[in-house]
Amino acid sequence: MNSRAGTPLRYRAMYSAIERIQDSVPGQLEITSTGIVHDLVCPVGPHELTVARVNRRMEKAMPDGIMAHTGAPDVAAESHGVLRRPDVMVIAEADMEVPGTFDPRTLIAAIEVVSQSNPDNDWVGKTRDYPLLGIPVYAIFDPRTGTGAVFTDIHPTPDGPRYATRKDFVYGEDVTVAEWTIPTDGLPRYP
Repeated sequence: MNSRAGTPLRYRAMYSAIERIQDSVPGQLEITSTGIVHDLVCPVGPHELTVARVNRRMEKAMPDGIMAHTGAPDVAAESHGVLRRPDVMVIAEADMEVPGTFDPRTLIAAIEVVSQSNPDNDWVGKTRDYPLLGIPVYAIFDPRTGTGAVFTDIHPTPDGPRYATRKDFVYGEDVTVAEWTIPTDGLPRYP
Protein backbone atom coordinates (compact mmCIF):
# COMPACT_ATOMS: atom_id res chain seq x y z
CA MET A 1 0.00 0.00 0.00
CA ASN A 2 1.22 3.49 -0.75
CA SER A 3 2.35 4.85 2.59
CA ARG A 4 0.75 8.22 1.86
CA ALA A 5 -2.66 6.75 0.90
CA GLY A 6 -3.76 6.36 4.49
CA THR A 7 -2.45 9.59 5.98
CA PRO A 8 -4.95 11.77 7.82
CA LEU A 9 -3.88 14.84 5.80
CA ARG A 10 -4.54 13.07 2.50
CA TYR A 11 -7.82 11.71 3.85
CA ARG A 12 -9.01 15.16 4.92
CA ALA A 13 -8.13 16.61 1.49
CA MET A 14 -10.06 13.84 -0.30
CA TYR A 15 -12.99 14.19 2.12
CA SER A 16 -13.12 17.94 1.47
CA ALA A 17 -13.11 17.33 -2.30
CA ILE A 18 -15.94 14.80 -2.00
CA GLU A 19 -18.03 17.19 0.09
CA ARG A 20 -17.64 19.89 -2.57
CA ILE A 21 -18.59 17.76 -5.57
CA GLN A 22 -20.82 14.91 -4.29
CA ASP A 23 -24.09 16.71 -5.05
CA SER A 24 -23.01 17.53 -8.61
CA VAL A 25 -21.98 14.02 -9.72
CA PRO A 26 -24.17 10.96 -10.14
CA GLY A 27 -23.59 8.00 -7.88
CA GLN A 28 -21.44 7.74 -4.82
CA LEU A 29 -17.89 8.78 -4.00
CA GLU A 30 -15.92 6.87 -1.39
CA ILE A 31 -12.39 7.15 -0.06
CA THR A 32 -10.44 3.91 -0.29
CA SER A 33 -7.00 3.01 0.96
CA THR A 34 -5.74 3.75 -2.57
CA GLY A 35 -7.70 6.93 -3.41
CA ILE A 36 -11.20 8.08 -4.36
CA VAL A 37 -13.54 5.64 -6.10
CA HIS A 38 -16.63 6.71 -8.04
CA ASP A 39 -19.43 4.19 -8.20
CA LEU A 40 -22.18 5.30 -10.54
CA VAL A 41 -24.69 3.23 -8.54
CA CYS A 42 -27.29 3.60 -11.24
CA PRO A 43 -30.57 3.00 -9.43
CA VAL A 44 -31.24 -0.31 -11.18
CA GLY A 45 -34.07 -2.40 -9.84
CA PRO A 46 -32.16 -5.67 -9.28
CA HIS A 47 -29.53 -3.92 -7.12
CA GLU A 48 -32.03 -2.09 -4.96
CA LEU A 49 -34.37 -5.10 -4.72
CA THR A 50 -31.47 -7.30 -3.61
CA VAL A 51 -30.48 -4.75 -0.95
CA ALA A 52 -34.09 -4.57 0.27
CA ARG A 53 -34.59 -8.35 0.37
CA VAL A 54 -31.26 -9.05 2.09
CA ASN A 55 -32.00 -6.27 4.58
CA ARG A 56 -35.47 -7.66 5.35
CA ARG A 57 -34.20 -11.24 5.69
CA MET A 58 -31.40 -10.18 8.02
CA GLU A 59 -33.82 -8.13 10.14
CA LYS A 60 -36.13 -11.14 10.51
CA ALA A 61 -33.25 -13.36 11.65
CA MET A 62 -31.65 -10.95 14.14
CA PRO A 63 -32.69 -10.19 17.73
CA ASP A 64 -34.00 -6.84 18.92
CA GLY A 65 -31.23 -4.32 19.36
CA ILE A 66 -29.34 -5.36 16.22
CA MET A 67 -30.12 -3.60 12.93
CA ALA A 68 -29.52 -4.35 9.27
CA HIS A 69 -29.15 -0.67 8.39
CA THR A 70 -29.12 0.76 4.87
CA GLY A 71 -28.12 4.26 3.90
CA ALA A 72 -26.19 7.00 5.62
CA PRO A 73 -24.04 7.65 7.49
CA ASP A 74 -20.81 6.22 6.18
CA VAL A 75 -18.23 4.20 8.08
CA ALA A 76 -14.92 5.99 8.30
CA ALA A 77 -11.47 5.64 9.77
CA GLU A 78 -9.43 8.76 9.17
CA SER A 79 -6.35 7.03 10.59
CA HIS A 80 -6.54 4.52 7.71
CA GLY A 81 -7.71 7.08 5.15
CA VAL A 82 -10.91 5.16 4.34
CA LEU A 83 -14.56 6.20 4.10
CA ARG A 84 -17.08 3.61 2.83
CA ARG A 85 -20.85 3.20 2.69
CA PRO A 86 -21.88 -0.47 2.74
CA ASP A 87 -25.23 -1.33 1.17
CA VAL A 88 -26.24 -2.98 4.46
CA MET A 89 -24.53 -2.54 7.81
CA VAL A 90 -25.23 -5.01 10.61
CA ILE A 91 -24.79 -2.97 13.77
CA ALA A 92 -26.14 -2.69 17.29
CA GLU A 93 -28.65 0.12 17.71
CA ALA A 94 -26.58 1.51 20.59
CA ASP A 95 -23.58 1.88 18.25
CA MET A 96 -25.69 4.00 15.89
CA GLU A 97 -26.25 6.67 18.54
CA VAL A 98 -23.19 8.68 17.53
CA PRO A 99 -22.72 11.97 15.70
CA GLY A 100 -21.18 11.77 12.25
CA THR A 101 -19.91 8.58 10.68
CA PHE A 102 -20.13 5.14 12.26
CA ASP A 103 -16.99 3.65 13.76
CA PRO A 104 -16.29 0.67 11.46
CA ARG A 105 -15.08 -1.38 14.43
CA THR A 106 -18.66 -1.39 15.76
CA LEU A 107 -20.05 -3.10 12.66
CA ILE A 108 -20.89 -6.76 13.08
CA ALA A 109 -20.91 -7.20 9.30
CA ALA A 110 -20.90 -5.26 6.05
CA ILE A 111 -23.00 -6.49 3.14
CA GLU A 112 -22.56 -5.35 -0.44
CA VAL A 113 -24.56 -5.97 -3.59
CA VAL A 114 -22.21 -5.86 -6.57
CA SER A 115 -22.70 -2.85 -8.78
CA GLN A 116 -22.92 -3.31 -12.55
CA SER A 117 -20.86 -0.17 -13.08
CA ASN A 118 -17.87 -1.09 -10.89
CA PRO A 119 -17.78 -4.72 -9.66
CA ASP A 120 -14.09 -4.50 -8.69
CA ASN A 121 -15.03 -1.96 -6.03
CA ASP A 122 -16.90 -4.72 -4.16
CA TRP A 123 -14.79 -7.77 -5.06
CA VAL A 124 -11.33 -6.16 -4.80
CA GLY A 125 -11.37 -2.76 -3.09
CA LYS A 126 -13.70 -3.61 -0.23
CA THR A 127 -12.09 -7.00 0.44
CA ARG A 128 -8.93 -4.93 0.98
CA ASP A 129 -10.49 -2.04 2.94
CA TYR A 130 -13.00 -3.79 5.21
CA PRO A 131 -10.45 -5.94 7.09
CA LEU A 132 -8.24 -2.85 7.37
CA LEU A 133 -11.18 -1.13 9.08
CA GLY A 134 -11.71 -4.11 11.40
CA ILE A 135 -15.10 -5.18 10.00
CA PRO A 136 -15.15 -8.87 11.00
CA VAL A 137 -17.60 -10.18 8.37
CA TYR A 138 -18.02 -9.05 4.78
CA ALA A 139 -20.73 -10.60 2.58
CA ILE A 140 -21.05 -9.99 -1.17
CA PHE A 141 -24.14 -10.71 -3.27
CA ASP A 142 -23.49 -10.60 -7.03
CA PRO A 143 -26.60 -10.22 -9.25
CA ARG A 144 -24.37 -10.52 -12.34
CA THR A 145 -23.65 -14.19 -11.63
CA GLY A 146 -26.18 -15.25 -8.99
CA THR A 147 -23.34 -16.02 -6.60
CA GLY A 148 -21.70 -14.50 -3.58
CA ALA A 149 -19.17 -14.97 -0.82
CA VAL A 150 -18.79 -14.36 2.90
CA PHE A 151 -15.35 -13.30 4.13
CA THR A 152 -14.29 -13.75 7.77
CA ASP A 153 -11.29 -14.28 10.07
CA ILE A 154 -9.14 -11.18 9.71
CA HIS A 155 -5.43 -11.95 9.93
CA PRO A 156 -2.25 -9.93 9.38
CA THR A 157 -0.32 -10.17 6.10
CA PRO A 158 2.67 -8.23 4.74
CA ASP A 159 0.17 -6.14 2.71
CA GLY A 160 -2.03 -5.39 5.71
CA PRO A 161 -4.97 -7.16 7.33
CA ARG A 162 -6.88 -9.58 5.08
CA TYR A 163 -9.75 -12.03 5.42
CA ALA A 164 -8.47 -15.60 5.85
CA THR A 165 -11.72 -17.42 5.15
CA ARG A 166 -13.97 -17.18 2.10
CA LYS A 167 -17.20 -19.18 1.81
CA ASP A 168 -18.80 -19.04 -1.62
CA PHE A 169 -22.50 -19.56 -2.25
CA VAL A 170 -24.92 -19.61 -5.15
CA TYR A 171 -28.34 -18.02 -5.15
CA GLY A 172 -30.86 -20.54 -3.87
CA GLU A 173 -28.63 -21.70 -0.99
CA ASP A 174 -28.88 -20.47 2.57
CA VAL A 175 -26.00 -18.21 3.59
CA THR A 176 -24.71 -17.39 7.07
CA VAL A 177 -23.69 -13.79 7.69
CA ALA A 178 -22.11 -13.42 11.13
CA GLU A 179 -24.49 -15.41 13.38
CA TRP A 180 -27.58 -15.33 11.18
CA THR A 181 -28.58 -17.59 8.30
CA ILE A 182 -30.82 -16.27 5.54
CA PRO A 183 -32.18 -17.75 2.30
CA THR A 184 -30.94 -16.43 -1.04
CA ASP A 185 -33.78 -17.76 -3.15
CA GLY A 186 -35.73 -15.15 -5.10
CA LEU A 187 -32.88 -12.66 -5.31
CA PRO A 188 -32.94 -10.95 -8.72
CA ARG A 189 -30.24 -11.09 -11.37
CA TYR A 190 -29.07 -8.34 -13.69
CA PRO A 191 -30.46 -8.69 -17.21
